[in-house]
Amino acid sequence: MLFMVIEYFKDGALDQIGERFRHQGRLLPDGVIYHGSWIDDEGASCFQLLEAENAAPIELWMTRWSDLADFELVPVTPALEFWAGRGGG
Repeated sequence: MLFMVIEYFKDGALDQIGERFRHQGRLLPDGVIYHGSWIDDEGASCFQLLEAENAAPIELWMTRWSDLADFELVPVTPALEFWAGRGGG
């Protein structure tokens, strides 16, 4: 399954997030595949596309960063796949 994870950085946490990432990496659990990430122009939130069998390992990953960010987890489907399943395209 694919998941869009939206991270909302807590006030004043941006430097701490960068520091942790530089020293510890992404901190993804086994079974989670990272596809890409984008940060908004203000540096207030990050959008990550992750893949896993289910949400459980991604929820574990979110707890590793929960002191610095709040999260929204959205299961997503590629548009072509979505529409193909509905007979469109």
